[in-house]
Amino acid sequence: MRRVLVANRGEIACRVIRGCRELGLATIAVYSEPDANAPHVRLADEAVALGSAEPVESYLNAKKIISAARSSRADAIHPGYGFLSENGDFAAAVEEAGLIFIGPSAETIRQMGDKSAAKLLMQVADVPVIPGQDGIVEDNFATVAEKIGFPLLVKAAAGGGGKGMRVVEDADGLEAAVEAARHEAEAAFGDGRLLLERYINRPRHIEVQILADNKGHTVHLGERECSVQRRHQKVIEEAPSPALTPDLREQMGAVAVAAAKAVGYRNAGTVEFLFQDGEFWFLEMNTRLQVEHGVTELVYGVDLVKWQLRIAAGEPLTLRQEDIAPRGHAIECRVYAEDPARNFLPSPGRIRRLREPAGPGIRIDSGIVEGLEIGSDYDPLLAKLLAHDATRADALDRMAQALRDYVILGPTTNIAHLAALLRHDAFRAGELDTHFIETHFADWAPRALPLEALVTAGATRSGSGRPPTTAAGRDPWSPWGGQSGWRQGV
Repeated sequence: MRRVLVANRGEIACRVIRGCRELGLATIAVYSEPDANAPHVRLADEAVALGSAEPVESYLNAKKIISAARSSRADAIHPGYGFLSENGDFAAAVEEAGLIFIGPSAETIRQMGDKSAAKLLMQVADVPVIPGQDGIVEDNFATVAEKIGFPLLVKAAAGGGGKGMRVVEDADGLEAAVEAARHEAEAAFGDGRLLLERYINRPRHIEVQILADNKGHTVHLGERECSVQRRHQKVIEEAPSPALTPDLREQMGAVAVAAAKAVGYRNAGTVEFLFQDGEFWFLEMNTRLQVEHGVTELVYGVDLVKWQLRIAAGEPLTLRQEDIAPRGHAIECRVYAEDPARNFLPSPGRIRRLREPAGPGIRIDSGIVEGLEIGSDYDPLLAKLLAHDATRADALDRMAQALRDYVILGPTTNIAHLAALLRHDAFRAGELDTHFIETHFADWAPRALPLEALVTAGATRSGSGRPPTTAAGRDPWSPWGGQSGWRQGV
């Protein structure tokens, strides 16, 4: 394997390209029209245009991506996450084209992409699953619901990301929830099949990272706490989880490895669980690299992207389970172009100024640069900010300072909201569940003008204290202190 096409965009495309280059592999980026000058395009050795902004004409167009791989003489395709990364038909088409798909087999992706099939496979492998109907519910929803009991969860059999999910408190709300979930699932995944299962109220969301080679050697790299979410989508992740003891970590890791072996898994993947009062239940398996993989890399000292590439190239996995142990604590904050004070409404716009934090234990996986136009065609994730230190308290302090140093001018971001989450007493105490944001931040609004507004107005800058004056006594940071021809409007 010498040339890798990265079939994605944003920070994950940049992350994969850097991993390839460190292993001496040439890279090919693909891009849509609005991404022509995006960082991943600049970073790659070559780039191929796919089409217009619509995902179906670009990043979701399997034929165009495979054609781009052939025309650029690529040996392999890395799907990143999102888009086609968990599409079994795409994985099969890549291999049928004589290319390497950097991920699990098409069969495994299909099995784990169907929540009903995945649940049945996990039961056979003695993996604990959430109680509920074993298979697809067709038209006997009321009968199945009565058997399971309320509250219950209606959820799509295909897809993820919280789409096609509805909580039902009683029988009166069942019919409307089923219709809404089916409609949303059909629109998002083209598949309106539904499952019913017991609703576990206020659990923690904990996932286990696994790696497996082509010879069946499988290891886990501990867990990640992913409970802080909005609209069933993660916002802050950390490793290790503050809720797990070493014994529970070993137990959940062993179950995750058993789940991976049950489906003949290869490459990197994640087994997700709901956790409550010492019990855990299988939620789903993500057959790809996770957005939050960086916290595992920092705590376990393992480059997951490089291992993806090595395993895809046929190399054996040399990591031994007995040698894998966490060191310190890592936290990741997802930085979005969205407005938390307006129900996390996306906030497109041009990035007019960018200042990223730096320093010991700070890592930024970014997909943005100054001048980049953030549109509304794709997920509003801009970057991932990570902090690593010896203890959770130290990592939290380091992250808090990094957020204070982070400036993005242009689109509204969730940076101030992230900082508020980290300051909350319950978060500091590790008292987390999947309803954390709606419980503690339902009516959140910025306490003052955001730093971006102050910087734009020229009224302040980062750091403490008032900036020094010039020899003439003028404040160089004041909008009235400059010597250019620019003046404040009156």
